Amino acid sequence: MKNIKLKAASAILPVVMLLLLCCSANGLMAQSAAGDSSGTASKHQGKLMEKFRAMKPVKFTFDDNLILDNQSVMVPRAKAFEFELQHRFGVVTNGYKDFMGIFSAANIRVGMNYTPVTNLQVGFGFNKYNLTWDFDAKYALMKQSEHGKGIWPLSITAFGNAAVDTRSKDNFVRGLDRMSYFGEIMIARKFDKHFSLQVSADISYFNNVPGYINAEGGVSPLMRNEHFAIAVMGRYKFNDKVGILLDYDQPLTQHPSSNPHPNLGIGVEFSTGAHDFQITFSNFGSIIPQINNFYNQNDYQKGQFCLGFNMSRLWFL
Repeated sequence: MKNIKLKAASAILPVVMLLLLCCSANGLMAQSAAGDSSGTASKHQGKLMEKFRAMKPVKFTFDDNLILDNQSVMVPRAKAFEFELQHRFGVVTNGYKDFMGIFSAANIRVGMNYTPVTNLQVGFGFNKYNLTWDFDAKYALMKQSEHGKGIWPLSITAFGNAAVDTRSKDNFVRGLDRMSYFGEIMIARKFDKHFSLQVSADISYFNNVPGYINAEGGVSPLMRNEHFAIAVMGRYKFNDKVGILLDYDQPLTQHPSSNPHPNLGIGVEFSTGAHDFQITFSNFGSIIPQINNFYNQNDYQKGQFCLGFNMSRLWFL
């Protein structure tokens, strides 16, 4: 457990360093403004305007809120309403018997998001798996400066959700056993008009985990309540409308048993601005992030991949 905390701390350390850099930068700008008021405004006006233009955020680090199975750093502009439809078929290993999983049991999520103010998006969704409702929020902490000229070399966004399993009460001892949570810090950079890269550190937490009756007659957990993981994802755009997506999720927590497998995914993205459509091929079979990270038993080394798609539509109100 100590190693897990150290890994989590090391993943968050760059974020803390960048926040300190931001505070220092803001202090320097305040000093410049004070100097202008003392009679040197004309001398420094050009430099300040250049810095201001350099702080203009880069556009379209990614084209959508989602990168296959993961969130992206993107937050739509204020007053944007988004509809999401996500679908995952079964594993392809059965071949023609269920037409590569297309005719097997599928998982579906329908979601809606809204950006009430700049940099903040809130939303909710309903998932077929365990009749799960999820409620989430995403906030853009920093945005990469355009053309690499400003003081923000990276984009940093925080995401979190709370999910409720709404199956019959017969499945739970307590009401709070229905709850699970997910938190994530995402760091991304757009290197040029073609290539963007993102790294994420996340934690999943379940109030209730599987257990067994031990020799003393008590209940022992098969898994820990918390689970740490990291994810790396990228996009390469061939033109304004078509790109290829990659993602990889690596578990960090070692559970007493039933350890989840890593996720490897590849997909194709078609974007027209307000519409985004992604064809996914990965071994995450669920859709809600904490369920994927905690319970994924599909092994990409055994070819246990799932076809699927993400579809989104934006309206600017």
